[in-house]
Amino acid sequence: MNVLMLGDILSRVGRKALEAGLPSLKGEYKVDLCTANVENAAGMFGVTEKVIREIKAAGVDVMTSGNHIWDKREGIRLLDASDDLLRPANYPPGVPGIGYTITEAGGSSICVINLQGRTFMPDIDCPFRKADSILSSMPSDVKIIIIDFHAEATSEKLALANYLDGRVSLLAGTHTHIPTADERILPQGTGYQTDIGMTGPWSSVIGVDKKQVIERFLKGVNVRFQAGGEDPCIEGIFAEIDDENGKTIRVERIHRFVDEASS
Repeated sequence: MNVLMLGDILSRVGRKALEAGLPSLKGEYKVDLCTANVENAAGMFGVTEKVIREIKAAGVDVMTSGNHIWDKREGIRLLDASDDLLRPANYPPGVPGIGYTITEAGGSSICVINLQGRTFMPDIDCPFRKADSILSSMPSDVKIIIIDFHAEATSEKLALANYLDGRVSLLAGTHTHIPTADERILPQGTGYQTDIGMTGPWSSVIGVDKKQVIERFLKGVNVRFQAGGEDPCIEGIFAEIDDENGKTIRVERIHRFVDEASS
């Protein structure tokens, strides 16, 4: 099983990069399943129906998210209308949407779980215990389990990965928009990268126009952020996973510039 997980798609720049670059990337790696975090896909905050259509048309199979999924009312409504758009599973009971889904790809059943950290983030339910709860009810025929852990603290991400080592196939962090150079396979077979980066403008400050962010730091005054527009790229992680036991065999960090997306 070949899985591609993409970092946070940011605004129109990220969507155009996805449209221009994902098909060839999927062909090159013979991808069976592609996930992407979409919480910043519509104007940097949340999603809309139009944006979701664009992302799915580009070739994303399952969409994950994080704390910004709640930023647009239209996006919140979409959570209850789709089984391929996830919100973090450890939000308290009663919120819209689902936190994980089981889908078919490459002849196997795959579970995609979305979790959110609590360190320097909203104080929601425990992602460790929520992961335990989901895994305890997992059907026995589902061997491949991947997690998008949307979190701020690197320690929290690595701690959860080690806690779940051998129980999930792949855990990749999102949220910071900065890729980490620590892709690895943990001792019990779980593939891992602390943060898989961003699909959006590379020449920016975590996706935002550089001049605006510098002004904010210099003056301490809030300004209305706009997405950067230069050097669009796709970032993420590729994993080859054993269909029989769900262990990761190979991981590769992905960073591809997409020249066509700037047109």
